[in-house]
Amino acid sequence: MKRRSFIKNTTATSALVSLTGLPLVSCNTYQSKHITILHTNDVHSHVETFKSTHPQYPNVGGIANRAALIEQIRAQNPNTLLLDAGDIFQGTPYFNYFGGEVEFKLMSKLKYDAATMGNHDFDNGIDGFNQQLKHANFDFLIANYDFKNTLLDGKTKAYKTFVVDGIKIGVFGVGIKLEGLVDPANFKETKYLDPTEIAQETANILKDHEHCDLVICLSHLGYYYKSDPEKISDLNLAKNTKNIDLIIGGHTHTFLKKPTVTKNMDGENMLVNQVGKWGINLGRIDFYFDEIKNISSKGKSIIV
Repeated sequence: MKRRSFIKNTTATSALVSLTGLPLVSCNTYQSKHITILHTNDVHSHVETFKSTHPQYPNVGGIANRAALIEQIRAQNPNTLLLDAGDIFQGTPYFNYFGGEVEFKLMSKLKYDAATMGNHDFDNGIDGFNQQLKHANFDFLIANYDFKNTLLDGKTKAYKTFVVDGIKIGVFGVGIKLEGLVDPANFKETKYLDPTEIAQETANILKDHEHCDLVICLSHLGYYYKSDPEKISDLNLAKNTKNIDLIIGGHTHTFLKKPTVTKNMDGENMLVNQVGKWGINLGRIDFYFDEIKNISSKGKSIIV
């Protein structure tokens, strides 16, 4: 396989960027397969559309609006995956009264393909999360939490592969350190493993052993921390790993209008994206594969 290439989406014109840093003349001639990745993060139990009187987000968000938008995009391209980067729970009375049942049932109706776990997904403890899992018709992917000796042992996966129109896609998850963010009684004997090491190990498995054409990391590490530049974050994870094509992030509620194009440890381009919070936006990234599976892409954040 030749080195992958990405289209960096700017304004109305997309700038072409090569993984080797060299400009490409065109990759449109060979584009034959189109995969769409839709994603959310930090929805925090926001089920309803914001009221028209809301000072920041009038008439925006809500499961019904998101469902209509997703249905429209799937009608345009059936080769679509829908993913979430964690913090599904906590933020409205829906969680306070129903403990996550509503959120998981609605995500299942929207046909999410996979999600990772955020720190607030432990707010009712491991017991509470486990109790609601029966309502989730999708997998939770988290590679760097060791749930041995807890109720979640064997109930999450490190990664999952999907074959969409002949393209093999590997998706895995990494979570933030729970200590200091979550009451220890809520995560119990869960062991936090170094996300950079685990991400690299998992990406290598997906690339070299599972032979994935596209590798996606669902991250709840946070986009970047200006006050602590060395802290593990999506941008730091990107520059210290390889074999990952896209990091879909959460935790810091970072609103990006389009994916960030950054360099991995080999100096090759990759994408990092996050779409804020509360279901206000839906992330969309379109990948195009030519006949020998070279990749180009474009992405944006869509107001729901």
